[in-house]
Amino acid sequence: MAAERRRDDAGRAHLDQLLEDDSADLYENAPCGYLSTLPDGTIVKVNRTFCAWTGLAGEQLLRTKLRDLLSVGGQVFHDTHLAPLLRMQGAVREVALDVVRVDGTLLPCLVNAVEVRDGEGAPVMVRATLFEATARRRYEREILTAQRSAEESRARARTLQQVVEELAGATSVADVAAVVVDRARAALSARGVALWLVGDEPDERASVPVGGGPGESGPTLVVARSEGLPPGLLGELATAAGGRVALELAEGLRVLTPGGRLREQRPELDAALVAGGLTALVVVPVTVDTRRLGVLVLGLGRQEGELISLAEPVDGELPAGDVDLLWTLGRQAGQALERARLHEETTRQAERSGFLLHAARLMAAATGVAETVERLADLAVPRLADMCVLDLATEHGVQRVVARHGDPARQHLVDTLREWAPPARDLPYPAQRALAEGRTQWFSAVDDAWLATVVRDPVELRTVRALQLTSIVAVPLVAEGRVLGVLTLGADRRRGAFTAADVEVAEQLAHQVSLVMAKAQRYEFEVRTSHTLQATLLPPPPPEVPGVAVAVRYLAANRGAEIGGDFYDVAPLGEGHVAIAVGDVVGHDITAAATMGQLRSVYRALLVESPSPSAVIDRLQASWPLLGLQRMATALFASLDLPSGELRVASAGHPPPLLITDGHAEFLPVRPTRMLGAPPGEAAEWTGVVPPGATLVLFTDGLVESRWSDIDAGLARLLAAATRVPTTDPDELCDRLLGDLAGTHRSDDIALLALTRRP
Repeated sequence: MAAERRRDDAGRAHLDQLLEDDSADLYENAPCGYLSTLPDGTIVKVNRTFCAWTGLAGEQLLRTKLRDLLSVGGQVFHDTHLAPLLRMQGAVREVALDVVRVDGTLLPCLVNAVEVRDGEGAPVMVRATLFEATARRRYEREILTAQRSAEESRARARTLQQVVEELAGATSVADVAAVVVDRARAALSARGVALWLVGDEPDERASVPVGGGPGESGPTLVVARSEGLPPGLLGELATAAGGRVALELAEGLRVLTPGGRLREQRPELDAALVAGGLTALVVVPVTVDTRRLGVLVLGLGRQEGELISLAEPVDGELPAGDVDLLWTLGRQAGQALERARLHEETTRQAERSGFLLHAARLMAAATGVAETVERLADLAVPRLADMCVLDLATEHGVQRVVARHGDPARQHLVDTLREWAPPARDLPYPAQRALAEGRTQWFSAVDDAWLATVVRDPVELRTVRALQLTSIVAVPLVAEGRVLGVLTLGADRRRGAFTAADVEVAEQLAHQVSLVMAKAQRYEFEVRTSHTLQATLLPPPPPEVPGVAVAVRYLAANRGAEIGGDFYDVAPLGEGHVAIAVGDVVGHDITAAATMGQLRSVYRALLVESPSPSAVIDRLQASWPLLGLQRMATALFASLDLPSGELRVASAGHPPPLLITDGHAEFLPVRPTRMLGAPPGEAAEWTGVVPPGATLVLFTDGLVESRWSDIDAGLARLLAAATRVPTTDPDELCDRLLGDLAGTHRSDDIALLALTRRP
């Protein structure tokens, strides 16, 4: 017990001593730093706590100015804010400053200061208290970091929401590229951004693969949009990715920084990064499902005109939030690109279908080869190509029938190519190869080296180069197993190279042209054949017959085949007699013409015996089965005795002749019998007289009958036309009758014979 009392007494004595020394100890060992300075900031008193914080002895701190103990930023703040405020207000509270320790580290502090003044208000001394704020500063930084992270997260969410909204309204690849590049650049404050897309795969029809010259293959990367990146950097990126597209895309999101491995492996690319003022290059894959559609390239670094970069440098890694944002942006861009491409392809398909439908309508309306090829040129240039050349295989060899350019200023160039075409020279290489192989030749990339190998004439080579062609398609025209020719289309630099879809449209257009061309060629062949056959079968111009003037006319129908079964004939029989005939075989084709030729030949053979007109009909009716003729015919046979003017007429179902006398016209009352080829019946014969100066008119029903009016109306019009202006000239009469009655659209042939008995 005594020992315990002694210990308690000693403790109370020590406490009394501490309390007696409290003021000095509290100043020297306080949990904060105390300073007393002169008005200019020179330290005149300092406690041990502040000395311990700085690592300097009291003697070292005395006569040192407070601003000299601060960091550079603290010194600037002291001179510009702390000292002026203290002078104006007399006190400052909780000013954050960083004190530099003896080892160079920073000690965050909060400073409270009071200026002591004399009775006249002049400053005498400054007393300052400094509290260590390391934990507080750390806490504040954590709060600021959390706030910044939340703000960045909200900003990324807003960016993605805006991207999704804008991509939803994008209907083309160009629109998608614009949205992706603009938003990615803004989201990361990038110096520049470029979107590279994978080009087309090679098409098996292409003689030169898509995306390169001979020997190159595989997909390529094409710049869809670029903003802010130097052109030299884009070129180096293209070179770096050349031939390694699949590998580049498979490597995923990457950050490339200058120096190190990049300088060793790609020194040109590293130099381009440095020259462009970039600190990093971010490569983001653009994907949809598992397919890689391209890459988004972002260049990070100081913005143009920016003296100090406030962005934290990238040392090979991006913040996790930015990585997530870019991955999401790449996927959203891929989905939008897929939709845009589908929309564009649907639009292009509709345009191609409309183009081909329009082409089919125009081609179907063409009436001949010449009109067909002209319509083809009008369709192809400039909607499908910049240049169109058509070579046709004819019976005289290959001939170039069309050479058209969409630019009038370059038309003379293709005119020159037309002059060099067959038969002057061989077909050019693309057309020659298409014609020989019977399949499309697609030259997707045309350069000088390739042209020099296929164009041998230097002058022709200069002309082709002047056209600045970037792509050529040669499509053979094939119909009914025959190669009719070859269609060659060219695209210049303004249009760009042909795509696989363009080639498909060219092939479909060529197919339509081939069908129309084959039909037109058959039609023209039939027309030539019919004209030749008709000219062969019709009798020569009527001979000179004393006592009469004769005029004949023959007009072929202009609907359907231009050949028919109408005929006329005038034959002197001797002893002052002349035989006259007109006829019309049923039908309007080659068979009708052949039947007409046989009928006329048999009729001429019968005239050897000078039979009467009715006898001619009877003999033809009787021999019809023996002749094997498949068509029936109408005919009018007559004989005229020139001295007396006696006329004998017999009709086999044919319209009656017209007699014009002294301005009066009448149809002779000839009673027709059955048509030739019908069951035979006894032929009737009419006899009369043709007065001197009178004109006898024989005609086929094509003159008086049409689909719009019956034959009676036509016969009435014939009477009116025959008497409208009296004449004794048979040629003048024939021209007038045809002018009044024939019209411009005839569905049947017309044979007309006018005979005037001279006084």
